[in-house]
Amino acid sequence: MARRRPPIRFLLALLSLPVVIPADAAPLDASAARRAALIREIEADVAATSREIGRKALDRRVMDAMARVPRHEFVPEKESPYAYENRPLPIGYGQTISQPYIVALMTELLDVKPGAVALEIGTGSGYQAAVLSHLVSVVYTIEIVPELASSAEARLERLGYANVTVRKGDGYHGWPGRGPFDAIVVTAAADHVPPPLVKQLKPGGRMVIPIGGPFFTQILTLVEKDAGDRVRTRQILPVRFVPLTGGPG
Repeated sequence: MARRRPPIRFLLALLSLPVVIPADAAPLDASAARRAALIREIEADVAATSREIGRKALDRRVMDAMARVPRHEFVPEKESPYAYENRPLPIGYGQTISQPYIVALMTELLDVKPGAVALEIGTGSGYQAAVLSHLVSVVYTIEIVPELASSAEARLERLGYANVTVRKGDGYHGWPGRGPFDAIVVTAAADHVPPPLVKQLKPGGRMVIPIGGPFFTQILTLVEKDAGDRVRTRQILPVRFVPLTGGPG
């Protein structure tokens, strides 16, 4: 038996009803598709460099953290259209935000566990610290350029990264009052591994740092301290970073 059609006026009344969206509904993330495409590019780079880095894929936790951080929030507005390209971008004051593949690789090499405490030297815009914050308990980060330190601190606070603490200062000497650290990541190239950072690394901890001068080949280097405080280093692959400023003086 055929159903009777509702009156036209009833249909019009339904169409005029307001659409109610729950207050807690998540807004549509316009950058989600671009971040997904970036993740695929990072995965392709990992596969292409698998022999050098010693792995065919990165830890799923690292890739999930990369996918969750809105990189467009960490670049100047004029660079926003390029935020999800797999390359470094200028952030002012002669500094850059690192290539996402390198950020992912450095994070992977730290091999951090939940509950770990990490130190970053060279906050920049705060992007690396934001990625790490999804994987560890606390991130301490030091930036020598006062303007970048202030803007990164405000940005991280605005975006809700409550477990990241920013300090203005010379990162060469680390942060003795907050160490020792399970992991240390240096996002600028030094001509040697700073002894104060080695000292602040926990036994069993790892440090990732680019070694080399600004006009020479730089090598991404993994520093590991064993339970007996013995230190060993391993070269990973050539990279290019801005130089680490500050120093032992």
